[in-house]
Amino acid sequence: MIRNGRGAPGGAEQLAPEGRRAVRVWCDGCYDMVHYGHSNQLRQARAMGDYLIVGVHTDDDITLTVDGRDTYEEVKQAGRYRECKRTQGVSTTDLVGRMLLVTKAHHSSQEMSSEYREYADSFGKPRHPIPAGDILSSEGSSQCPGGRNPWTGVSQFLQTSQKIIQFASGKEPQPGETVIYVAGAFDLFHIGHVDFLEKVHRLAERPYIIAGLHFDQEVNHYKGKNYPIMNLHERTLSVLACRYVSEVVIGAPYAVTAELLSHFKVDLVCHGKTEIIPDRDGSDPYQEPKRRGIFRQIDSGSDLTTDLIVQRIITNRLEYEARNQKKEAKELAFLEAVRQQAAQPLGE
Repeated sequence: MIRNGRGAPGGAEQLAPEGRRAVRVWCDGCYDMVHYGHSNQLRQARAMGDYLIVGVHTDDDITLTVDGRDTYEEVKQAGRYRECKRTQGVSTTDLVGRMLLVTKAHHSSQEMSSEYREYADSFGKPRHPIPAGDILSSEGSSQCPGGRNPWTGVSQFLQTSQKIIQFASGKEPQPGETVIYVAGAFDLFHIGHVDFLEKVHRLAERPYIIAGLHFDQEVNHYKGKNYPIMNLHERTLSVLACRYVSEVVIGAPYAVTAELLSHFKVDLVCHGKTEIIPDRDGSDPYQEPKRRGIFRQIDSGSDLTTDLIVQRIITNRLEYEARNQKKEAKELAFLEAVRQQAAQPLGE
């Protein structure tokens, strides 16, 4: 078991503040390409008790037992099952579809292409965490006619202030804290980003990290192709969910200007080891913090990048399709068996 450093010694057996035994919450899942939907589910699960334990499945994601029974059955019967509200508009399936079909429809309200719709309708469903513990937490699920999941397809994510509040710390920089500014796309927020932010966090005794997220059009200008995979609002929640980030600038300018540094009272500006693409006028976007001597390049120690994740998905497209189609067929068979059982008259 790996601890995240937030739990106190003694862990789950400690008493809660009221003097009662701590309530342990368990939830598990595949958590492939962890996104803000996963983060929101874990946030809700954590609020159900005092101590959250997360189980990560092996590469065979589990939704049913080997004999086809609901994996939630035992804990449901014991009254120890809870469901978290699903975060609408995001799923691993949808993100994979965006990468495979190289569509930019997820950046606007335009109608998705017929190719994307056909693919999205056949690709399967997002993964559902399968819980167990003192309280067992799961994402709520919903089925469309024919067993298709309503969240599959181009993301229709709608940002609200309430969603941001749920993820944001709400804390302003305090006297004595070091304000550190980092900027980028932070697309498909992954362990490489987390490693970078952790290294940045260690640069000061009391760090306050502000992450500037570039507009979608800006990211597409310097990254090209289909980037960013996730739109600005999705990337905002993903970054806010990271424990090392205190604040996010939504739609930050590409160049780190004197005005930006003064507005946020920035003490240090950091960038990873990835290439720094010149601004549209050919200038260095970090020329001002470099001039002030407050610029640092940080090696995260991780070789994982958004580009590498996309290449993995493209390379393994057939494997992903086969796995999800098999999973869908099994789930549909189970649902049909449940329907047939429910339709039988009492006493039969």
